[in-house]
Formats: sequence, C-alpha cells, structure tokens
Amino acid sequence: MEMQLKVSTGMSGFDETIDSLRLGDNVVWQVEDVDSYKGIITPFVNKAIKDNRKIIYVRFGQHRKLIETNNNIKVYEVDAKKGFESFATEIHRLIEKEGYKTFYIFDNLTDLLSSWNSDLMIGNFFKVCCPYLFELDTVAYFAITRNVHTYSTIAGIRETTQVLLDLYEVEGKRYIHPLKVWQRYSPTMFFPHLIEGSNVKSITASSEASSLFANVNLVEERMDNWDVIFAKAKDALNESIEEQEDIKQKLMSLLIGEKSKMYDLCNQYFTLEDILRIASREVGTGFIGGKSVGMLLARKILSCDRGNRFSKYMETHDSFYIGSDIFYTYIVQNGWWKLRVKQKTKEGYYQYAKELKEKILTGKFPANIKEQFIQVLEYFGQSPIIVRSSSLLEDNFGNAFAGKYDSVFCVNQGSPEERYEQLENAIRTVYASTMNEDALEYRMNRGLFEKDEQMAILIQRVSGDHYSDNFFPHVAGVGNSSNLYVWDKNVDMDAGMIRLVFGLGTRAVDRTVDDYAKIITLDQPTRKPLMHMEDEKKFSQHGVDVLSISANKLTSVKLDEAISHVWDVERNLFASIDTETAFRLKELGYRNMPTPYILDFKNLLKHTAFPKVMKDMLAEISRVYDYPVDVEFTANFRSKDDFKINIVQCRPLQTKGLGKSVDIPILPKEEPCFIQTNGNFMGGNIRLPVDYVIYVDMDQYLALNEKNKYSVARIIGKVTRQLKDKNIFLVGPGRWGTSTPSLGVPVHFSEIQHVSAICEIASQAKGFMPELSYGSHFFQDIVESDIFYAALFDGDKNVRFHPDYIMNNENLLGNFAVNTENWSETIHICKTPDMELLSEIVNQRLLCK
Repeated sequence: MEMQLKVSTGMSGFDETIDSLRLGDNVVWQVEDVDSYKGIITPFVNKAIKDNRKIIYVRFGQHRKLIETNNNIKVYEVDAKKGFESFATEIHRLIEKEGYKTFYIFDNLTDLLSSWNSDLMIGNFFKVCCPYLFELDTVAYFAITRNVHTYSTIAGIRETTQVLLDLYEVEGKRYIHPLKVWQRYSPTMFFPHLIEGSNVKSITASSEASSLFANVNLVEERMDNWDVIFAKAKDALNESIEEQEDIKQKLMSLLIGEKSKMYDLCNQYFTLEDILRIASREVGTGFIGGKSVGMLLARKILSCDRGNRFSKYMETHDSFYIGSDIFYTYIVQNGWWKLRVKQKTKEGYYQYAKELKEKILTGKFPANIKEQFIQVLEYFGQSPIIVRSSSLLEDNFGNAFAGKYDSVFCVNQGSPEERYEQLENAIRTVYASTMNEDALEYRMNRGLFEKDEQMAILIQRVSGDHYSDNFFPHVAGVGNSSNLYVWDKNVDMDAGMIRLVFGLGTRAVDRTVDDYAKIITLDQPTRKPLMHMEDEKKFSQHGVDVLSISANKLTSVKLDEAISHVWDVERNLFASIDTETAFRLKELGYRNMPTPYILDFKNLLKHTAFPKVMKDMLAEISRVYDYPVDVEFTANFRSKDDFKINIVQCRPLQTKGLGKSVDIPILPKEEPCFIQTNGNFMGGNIRLPVDYVIYVDMDQYLALNEKNKYSVARIIGKVTRQLKDKNIFLVGPGRWGTSTPSLGVPVHFSEIQHVSAICEIASQAKGFMPELSYGSHFFQDIVESDIFYAALFDGDKNVRFHPDYIMNNENLLGNFAVNTENWSETIHICKTPDMELLSEIVNQRLLCK
C-alpha cells in the first residue's frame, strides 16, 4: 500500500499539523451538527476535484444533502431502512465496484439511528466498512454527532478508524482537536487547533485551552439509543390510549418487524405494557424472531379468551430473547463479515457456507454481551433451559422453517463457568445452523436466499420436574387445529389432532427407531390409532427422552425406568401395567425389576379434561389466526383434574384445502392398477398426471446393509434433481426422510423436494410397520412444498398394491446415474405418460393407474 502518498484535507495549514492524510485513511469527525460537517467536507471535496480524484457520495441520511449535484461526483443512494445486512452488503458491493484509490463522503452515521435505533449496529457497520476501504487505499470521510452514542460505540470506532477528529464551533470560530492520527506524530498534533481559512493556530497555552474546553460539552456516557427509546416509552403508560398506541406501534416495529399478518395479530392482542415486558427480557437489541413472536401471541390469545376457559390450565413462562442484532455483532466482531457477504451471493451461497459454519462454531462474544448471558444464567439458576432458533422468517405464514434450525438443551449442571460454557456453545450451535444444508436449500427454493435471515434466539425454561436423576415433563407433543389426515368419514377434520409422547417432546417431532407417538383425534380421543394393529404394546412408545442430571445431557431411558420414578401423580394416568410381562418376570424370578408398563394414555384421554382443553385451545388460536395452526406443548399433572399446559411454540400450519371434486372410477377387481386405497392420504382432491414413478422395492431394500441404504438415498436425490420439472411419484418402504435407514430411505428433504407425490409403504406381513410421518418436521416440509402424501398398508383389505404394474416397464435408472448395476433390483424408475394419481377427500378414496 502507498502509505507515504499524502492526501490533502483542503486546509493546507491543517495538513501541516497532522502531516496530511494518507491513502487508506478513514477519517471520522465528531460534530455538533450536520452544518459543521458540511463545512469541513467542502474544502476536501474541492481539492479532490482539482486533483482529478474519483469521488463518491454515499447518501442514506434523513438530513439535507452534504454535497450539491456535481458532474465530478457520483452519488449512491442506499436505503438504510432495509436493515443492517442489506445496507452493509450494498455498500460493500459498491466499494468493491468502485475499486482502488476512490475518495468517499458518507452521510452522518448518527442518522442511521432513525432506521436501526441501535448504537450497536452503527458500530458494527463501521467495523465492516472501514477495513475494506483501508484495504483498497481509499480516503473516506464519516461523521458522528457528539454526545449521542455510547462509550462502547465510540471506542469501537476509535479502535477501527485511522483518524478521529473532534470538530467544535465556539463563538463563531472553528476548532479541530485530533484524538487519533495513525502512524503520525508531532509535538503539537494532539492539541486543539483554531482553523481560519487555510491558516491554523495550535492552542498550546493552558489558559487558551482551558477557556476553549470550558465552552465545550464534554463527551457524556449515553445509553444505547435502543434503551433510551424503551425507557421513554415506560413514561407513556400514564398517557392517553391514543398516545400509548402510537408508541406501541413504534416499539413493535423494533421488536417484531415489518407489517405482516403476524404483525397485525400482535397489534390486535398486545398492549404497550406487553411490549415493554417483552423488551425487558431481551438480551441486546433487534428483533425477537418468528418463534418467539408465535409463542407469545398464542399465549396472549388464550389468556384473552372471553370465557376465561384456559387461564387455570396455562403454565407461566419466563423466557428470554437474544435480539437479532447480536447475531450480526457476533459475525462482525469475529471478523467474518467479508465471508458472509461472499456467501450471500448466488455463486458463493453453497461454496462458502461450510467455512462460515465452522467459524461460527468457534467465535467469541463481546464482553458486554457475555455479561448479559451470565445474568440470564443466574436468573435460571440450575433449572434446565432450551436454546431455540427464532429467525426472522421462522414460524410465519408460508414459511415455517420447521426443523431447519437447531435447538439445544442445556441441562445446566456444574460450576457457573461450566454452565456458562454450555450456554455459549448452544448459542453458537443455533447460529451455525443458519448454514445447515437443509436451511440453505429451503431458503433458496423459496426465493429467500438474498433476504436478511437474522437469527434471534429464544431461551426457555424446560417444563417438567426432577424424577430421580432425570428431568422431564409428564407429556409433550404437537397439536394441529386441522386434521386433514383422516382415515374414515367419521373423523371430524376441524376438531384437530395431537401427537402425544411421555417425557420431552423431541419424540413427537423427530422420528425414533421402533417407537411410536400416540396420534389422537380430538373429536374422539379414545378411538384407535391410524394403523390396524393387534399388538398395542409393540406399536407404542418404549423409550423416553429425558435430561440426565448426572450426565448433564439429553438422553433416552426405557419407559419402565422413567415412569417408575414419577412421584407426583398416579402413573396409571399415562400407562397401564403390562400384566403379561409382569407375570412372566415373576415366573422367571426377577424381583427387583421396575413394574412393566404399556404407554396407552387411556385414563388421560378418557377421564381428564386434557383432550378437550387441547381441542379448544387449538380451535381458539386457529379462529384468531383465521388459519390452521401447529402448536408444540408440554403438560404436567398434579391429579387428573389439576394440570398445566405450556404452549412452547405456535405457527401457521401449511395445509391444502379440498380443491375441486374428483370423480374416481370404481375398478373391477380384475382391472389392473398400481395403487388403490381408502384413507391415509393428505393433499386435498387431486388429479395428477404422473410422468415418472421412482419405486424402491421393500424386500430388496431391507436386505441391504446400512451403508448401501444411504447410497440408495443419494441416488434418488440425484435422479429427482434431474427430473425436477416433471411430475414424479416417489414410492418406497417405510418413512421417507428418516435418519434411521432401518425405518425407511434416509433422504434429506432437499433431495426429494421436487417430487409431486410420495407414498410410504408399510407391511405387517413382512414385519415392517414404521410409524407414519404425519406431524413430524419432515412432514411439515412435504405439506409446505405442496407434495401429495399417502401411506399404504400393504395387506389391508381396502388396499390394492401391484408393483408389477410399473415393474414391467423399462428401468431407466441407468439414464440418470452411473454405476447403477448394483441398484437396479432395488430402485426402479419408469416413464409413465398415461398414469394418473386421483384422490377424493370426502369419500377418502385414492387411485393410481
């Protein structure tokens, strides 16, 4: 870099005082007002024009223009209201475009407060912009208004910039006081200087200096502008309803985001007091994110119920929210912004994601943020907590992001230092999950890859209690207000359904080997589950997810062990004693074994108000949303009549309506077809022309080793991407998208997101009856992506399934993948130009021929 090449300020006397500017200098002026700043810019710009410099004016402020229209100056107008990431990225790209040795004038940075309301983010912007300008040998002028920003913001700017100058106007005279001039020094450099045209007088005499500074407001410590806004808002609680409403709107735009359907619902239900209460539990600044908003709104809707039906059943929550600005601060202060900008381009979107993810997992947090994290931990003591993603786009209408980002349990045991380390690592893990492959694919396929995806975080106390060494709630699950997955005409679709587990709710949203959540239709909670199964024990939940206090981690234990330590309520509320196994154990001489149970929730569903309360809660939230909802919950019991429900998450449930009626012919038994079934499908009434069938043979697949099962998944991913513009019907054994190959084909959702319909096949005769995907995160993806879903129970009396119908067609596998000889018996791909998939919801009929 040509550090010795001097650049003039346009004031020759001042050039002598500071030994001129240098290429690479960022020059920050602390000013009283914009007029002062304009007065110092003019000579600099005039001299630069005279020297034939390339000059750029970056305009973003609300204040009047600093430079009038001039053919020698290019103006970029950048909209700060689009948010920090969009603004910083746009400026990064214009600096990149304009290249080396360009001169820049920026509007007053303090004006960014009107768009961002956060000193923290102004400091972050300067930290990402300044080094890049330095790298390109530019000279850039910035200003900040004196006595507006926090010490930490000023300190960050001082540390980053090359030149920091105080500009004073006292009694009509202009003084410049250099505070930092990098790599230059003279005996008088850091005195104040009186500027009179091109002449400069150094104020070295103590009497003159003290007289000058007596007339100057010294730098005062200030709260972050964010805190000032919320502190002033508290005073409005004593003002009129109209004034409160205006201030509430302002605060909601800071915490919740731009106008949207969710914003309107929050505006309808939240008072100014509610918003201030939320703000009081925020760490840092910025939005609290979609997951936090959804949870808070659902709880508020229920608490405002006119009949007061729910108050006595609702568990109080005391969550904290890590503001979305902390996510950017973490990236900026660890020096990864340039990498982030590269990753946000189409070319670098996937290329740089892995590197950025690895860095995010190892970064450090600023000291002031660490202190706030410590205070959150001290509040919770040693209660287990969960650190959950709450991105700006999450849990919104149209984009649920179900399961795309991580949530991390902190069992919260050990010394304060160990517990703090757990919390930090959990936050890093959630931040890093923004670079997960599924999340990247999801954003790309919904046209969101360029949209700001700031990650806020929700920290919740885990619901439950200690039972011996383990901590867990009695029950947890997922509830849907609309049950479009009906399997006979007597099921009321509008009554909703829940997917219930004993212990932590992880088993309700994630799939587990050989374990089954209880699927309950809320119109008739005690009716039998979806599958026609004789063996109730085999197809129930056998493992319980718990937080182990001694091991300090999330783990699983056997049901009998977990339930044997439940002391605060009758166990038969959840499970019935397995008398057959108990008798056998006694016969074999096992005396000290835990009593064996079958988890059937029989008494819970038959003799408590729980199913009705859940049904009414889901219906009420759905009524207000005017849309079906998907809720995660826990529940803890003191008796069958005394229980508390904790709504931990709520989002719009992406569903398809009935659509136009479809006339499905009734086939004679002798007429061939591929699939015919009653019920067990979701996706509305459809008449879908099928271009290709991709079929995975159950027997061949089950005979493969685990490694080869993963290979099948990867091959299918390659094929579906090549056929993404065609209507593909994907048919195979067990659960598509499982993480356990023994339960089905372990494809990632990103590998099958282009298919039009999928079918999961189970066979009791072959001993292969994995639980349906309904209610899981994977299933949410299927519904959101408008993929038709069907489950097929081969061997049932209402099912016709004839693989030969398509197996007689040529297998085209070799056309789409290389080295497929070993897989041609397992994967069959055929072109089906005349095939149609038909479904009709009212009579629950499906036909594919």
